[in-house]
Amino acid sequence: MNGRPAVLVTGGAGYIGSHCCRALDAAGYHPVVYDNFSTGHRSFVTGSLISGDLRDGARLAHAFTRHDIVAVMHFAASSLVGESVADPQKYYTNNVGGTLSLLDAMRETGCNRLVFSSTGAVYGNADSKALPESYPCEPINPYGASKWMIERILADYRRAYGLGAFALRYFNASGADASGGIGEKREHETHLIPRAMMALQGHVADFAVFGDDYDTPDGTAIRDYIHVTDLAGAHVLALKLLMQGHCGGAYNLGTGAGFSVREILATIAAETGHAVPHVIKPRRPGDPAYLVADPTAARETLQFSPSHSDPATIVRTAWAWHQKAHPLKAGEPVRIDTDLSPVA
Repeated sequence: MNGRPAVLVTGGAGYIGSHCCRALDAAGYHPVVYDNFSTGHRSFVTGSLISGDLRDGARLAHAFTRHDIVAVMHFAASSLVGESVADPQKYYTNNVGGTLSLLDAMRETGCNRLVFSSTGAVYGNADSKALPESYPCEPINPYGASKWMIERILADYRRAYGLGAFALRYFNASGADASGGIGEKREHETHLIPRAMMALQGHVADFAVFGDDYDTPDGTAIRDYIHVTDLAGAHVLALKLLMQGHCGGAYNLGTGAGFSVREILATIAAETGHAVPHVIKPRRPGDPAYLVADPTAARETLQFSPSHSDPATIVRTAWAWHQKAHPLKAGEPVRIDTDLSPVA
């Protein structure tokens, strides 16, 4: 259409997908967003837009032929751990069923390059060591299980049909674009950092830390936080390898460093000047104590080197986005705890 290679981005109007579209555009590709807007936002779209559902095979196939798609980045999925435990049918139908429909359309139109949005949740209850890709995949919730099923499907398609497919297992995606134009925005926010920001702004009155009795140094869960801009860059690196004939594989995207919930809340207090008001509640079903990546393979194969993923940068960019996305009403005070001592 415009002389640049076209890449179909399913879920390209969502949080991670929209950042990847910006990275694709900057790298000389033409993003073609395919989204049903169940959670995405039209204002986030970069490139061409096709509104549609993954399970609409005819519409998908038309998108491939109309735009001469050379590769796919696949983000479209249901992605809330707690919801997956309560409604597993939704997760297997949307995530696994939707991916099979996408793969059918790719085979029908001769497109054989895919970068898949996977997750560290495929590892399940892991120990405190940084997890290599060889660590056993034993997901403990339907969200992680659905992603692991898709990874196995992609491996079978790679062997049987010559599909070039990267499954990028990222850990806690966080932060926002430096421009402040896009970031995390959901109707029902459940993720730690954006929910804490909204609590500071007075939009969330019941911010909770789920579990302070984990077998961790401070009792709260430890995660590997990776900036969404770094994630987007890794997807472009994977795409370039596929365009060069690489067959793909499963790779962790993380920093190798873990931070507890209390440490993240302390960083938020330091960056915003306000401690986050919170209560302690029981652990949520399906949440492991530790989830930290060993990023060695991605560093060696993808040449992946995150440069925005220190907690301060993550929090700083997220706070800038949230001040724009969730402004307070004129004259409304910020509902905060002004005690700036470290979070206990």
